[in-house]
Amino acid sequence: MPITPSKSDNCYILAIESSCDDTSCAILKNNQVLSNVIAGQKIHEQYGGVVPELASRAHQSNIIPVVHAALTQANIDKKQLSAIAFTRGPGLMGSLLVGGSFAKSLSLALQIPLIEVHHMQAHILAHYIDHGQEMPEFPFLGLTISGGHTQIVKVTDYHKMEVIGSTMDDAVGEAFDKSGKILGLGYPAGPIIDTLSRKGSHDAFKFPIPKAPNLDYSFSGFKTSVLYFVQKQTQKDPDFIKNNLEDICASIQYTIIEILFQKLNKAVKQTGIKSVAIGGGVSANSGIRERLLSKKEKGWNVFIPPFEYTTDNAAMIGISGYYKYLQGDFSSLDVVAQAKMTM
Repeated sequence: MPITPSKSDNCYILAIESSCDDTSCAILKNNQVLSNVIAGQKIHEQYGGVVPELASRAHQSNIIPVVHAALTQANIDKKQLSAIAFTRGPGLMGSLLVGGSFAKSLSLALQIPLIEVHHMQAHILAHYIDHGQEMPEFPFLGLTISGGHTQIVKVTDYHKMEVIGSTMDDAVGEAFDKSGKILGLGYPAGPIIDTLSRKGSHDAFKFPIPKAPNLDYSFSGFKTSVLYFVQKQTQKDPDFIKNNLEDICASIQYTIIEILFQKLNKAVKQTGIKSVAIGGGVSANSGIRERLLSKKEKGWNVFIPPFEYTTDNAAMIGISGYYKYLQGDFSSLDVVAQAKMTM
């Protein structure tokens, strides 16, 4: 049965996010964030990507201090909690198991409901965290862009979402990172490319826009074209990257944004829905934000999350858990993590 709390009732959600390499815990009072603590894992930088085994071990070390810090910052006693929300998937299995096991144990110990959350739905629902901003009205289109996902989602309710376009191969975040690796940049390369691109010319070099059917995306061919381009140019001039880095980054970023928005434009036209919200780590990219804001001139209603809710964080898990709590949508203790999950 759906729960309809009175105006005097407050729902306190403790949320845990552990889908990849960030261990995060947040405390929400209804749809407001009281704390949102994140512990990153620097160890992966030396490998140029996330190492799953190292990630799960780091989660085991981080989760208790992070939960303690979140409760302390929120000035909440665990006895005040109404429910525990956690990321069930998608993500790295070992990482998910750490967060899920802790959430189950805490739920059982406190005898309060357990709520499973879909990670990608949570990225979209981050727009409903109350921080004084306008929130999307249903229906709207969500563009979820991260290191592991690139999707166009039709959102008709808090947990009624339909993927109408997705990547056929690589995600947009991977396209940024692999391009950066080719250029000898650090990991993650997306923010570095974004910073350098602001000083370069986006039309200095041309990269092809891959063809994919309907509203789907493809980035594997784009990465290959960047690789071949750099190899060809450095054969002619060993200092090519050094002398043209800002222009190369600007051209790469411009092309990736074109790939994203050609399909997003098509989705708006096909559905007739002109409200668009972005989410996921890559939504922090300045060029993507600027392009979306420019769509206001075309009559779009656009929604961009605050930077603190773009990358993986527990506050977005908490807001998804809050709306599930209101519906009485609870999980059993035998729920299992899923590395891959449909919307």
